[in-house]
Amino acid sequence: MKVASVVGTRPQFVKAAALSPEIRRRAEEVLIHTGQHYDEEMSRVFFDALHIPEPNYDLGIGSGSHGEQTGRMLAAVEEILEKEKPDSVLVYGDTNSTLAGALAAAKLHIPVGHVEAGLRSHNRSMPEEINRIMVDHISTLLFAPTRIAVENLKREGVEKGVHLVGDVMYDLAMRFASSSKSRETLRAMGLESKGYLLTTVHRAGNTDDRNNLEAIVEALKECGRPVVFPIHPRTAKAIRVARISFQRSGGNVMRIKPVDYPTFISLLTGAEKVVTDSGGVQKEAYFFGIPCITLREETEWPETVEAGWNILVGARKRAILKAIREFEPKGKPAMAFGDGHAAERIAAIVVGG
Repeated sequence: MKVASVVGTRPQFVKAAALSPEIRRRAEEVLIHTGQHYDEEMSRVFFDALHIPEPNYDLGIGSGSHGEQTGRMLAAVEEILEKEKPDSVLVYGDTNSTLAGALAAAKLHIPVGHVEAGLRSHNRSMPEEINRIMVDHISTLLFAPTRIAVENLKREGVEKGVHLVGDVMYDLAMRFASSSKSRETLRAMGLESKGYLLTTVHRAGNTDDRNNLEAIVEALKECGRPVVFPIHPRTAKAIRVARISFQRSGGNVMRIKPVDYPTFISLLTGAEKVVTDSGGVQKEAYFFGIPCITLREETEWPETVEAGWNILVGARKRAILKAIREFEPKGKPAMAFGDGHAAERIAAIVVGG
């Protein structure tokens, strides 16, 4: 059996790192990298650190408008699928790479498996939300990470082919947590455990809105705590274009280049709190019991909010500062993302054994 897997962004590399070995134990895998994240700091470092197999195809699509980027990916992936003739196609998450891979397969009548199916933020102004909905409705196998995801699909009339499997990111996070070199990472960066905030910002709603981006940066500068800020290339460009300054911050914001996954997990587990607009980082914070302050008005991971470990503050400076100072979850996060064996279940279902 031959399975084609389509990836293109950092979160997809992480998910593929968990699932690809399980697929390859059971079948032949053709790995297609669209090049949506083409920056070395967002692509190659993740393949190397996560020991992901070299892609069979690296399309190098790069950036562009949503329509242009998705269209170029669709054409290129379709050509590969016609050549390789896989028995099924796996797509991950909610990016333009996800949509292009699923559309190319569906139009060629190749079964589509959607890893991380059923997520809904209920905000259709987000391109990711449109991608999720479209991919779920053309997929043959829908691998839901949580019960809420299954319920979302059921409300939309999607029940056939739905499997509650757990979260593959939880699989990988637990693997790297057991071998984490957090202490060495913190020492090398001059950080104290639980003595800093970890921040990531990359959503278009924040990076493309100068007022939002400036409010976030001002809150970080005024929070009174050390902040470690791995800056996404999109965010770095937006900060330059908007001429947003980190001066007069007292030097509390440590801006660094994007880091590989093991290093990020080390920084995450050592942080007092996380301030982010990333869906994946919300989950990763929850996995390790790190309070998460989300720079959005909604989330596709309501489990983390309902459990009391994630608070939604948008890009409002006062709300961000209040959460940094006062948000203190109680107890321990409830188990909501499986048992660390999601990848095994998905591979067995895809391959049929």
